[in-house]
Amino acid sequence: MGASSSRGRSNQGQGHKYDGKWEELTLPSPAAQATFKWRIDGFSSLLDKDEGWTYSRVFEIMGLSWYLKLNPRDRNNGGMKEYVSLMLELSRTSVRSDAVIEASFRFLIYDQSYGKHHENQVSHSFQTASTSSGTSCIVPLRTMKKRSSGFLVNDSCVFGVEFIKVVSAKVNFKSETLFIQKMNNIFSDPAVYTWDIEDFFTLKNPSYSPAFEIGGHKCFIGIYPSGLDNGRNYLCLYLKITRMDMLDQNSADLVEVNLSIKDQETGKHRKLTGRCQFSKKSTCWGWSKFMSLEDFKDTSKGYLVKTKCCIEAQVAIVGSSKMD
Repeated sequence: MGASSSRGRSNQGQGHKYDGKWEELTLPSPAAQATFKWRIDGFSSLLDKDEGWTYSRVFEIMGLSWYLKLNPRDRNNGGMKEYVSLMLELSRTSVRSDAVIEASFRFLIYDQSYGKHHENQVSHSFQTASTSSGTSCIVPLRTMKKRSSGFLVNDSCVFGVEFIKVVSAKVNFKSETLFIQKMNNIFSDPAVYTWDIEDFFTLKNPSYSPAFEIGGHKCFIGIYPSGLDNGRNYLCLYLKITRMDMLDQNSADLVEVNLSIKDQETGKHRKLTGRCQFSKKSTCWGWSKFMSLEDFKDTSKGYLVKTKCCIEAQVAIVGSSKMD
């Protein structure tokens, strides 16, 4: 099998003109790390999960914090063919309202048998309004699973991102977007917790549910009932985990999170799912735009009945990771 590569360019964040001095972020030495590798053991178990994105640990390269997102069953805009897709996200801790990060990088799927890795080169402008590189459909899932490809060996595969160039520029506008992305199991039984809110209108920004436990961690449902920053027309909902003392600095738990707001009239609940890595440095994941406040307060939809609403969290630890 010959070496396979494809070229693409993300269009997100383009079309703006920036005034300011460009500064290239160079590596301090030739040996400095410019590649992040993400090994997934038990890939078939991931395929058995619900559709959606799985997140890597937050990692630092070129002075910025990033993480990879993987969707092993991406249907490529609603088509029938399934693709293994990757996305690069700039962590909210590295987002600055007065700067744009121009980055060139390669997504990689490592051929563990023959060394003929699959590459997809992307360029993207990361900024407050566009922290994600956009989806790159790397290979069809069918190709990924072929033994001859070398991508999947003993149910283990390795993904990566190799940074080619990262440049930072000052910009002359101010904007702010909060990204708390946040996003069955083999380590813990799912914990289901229901938060019955008697008077939604008494909640403050932010408010938290009573605590519940999963895998020895203390969890809370967090809500911004009036919206958050640039998402003031949306309900912000997320999971916060504390008491992470059992994890060291290089370890994280992969947590599957299902958050839903119950439709108390017809049972047509609003539910979002994500698989995110919680660590000592990353304790909150969720959705800054879980649903619009207009839909939430629409009396015909049953989410808010007079002053009452019901939020449910289903949480399970489905894996773990350690950064070398």
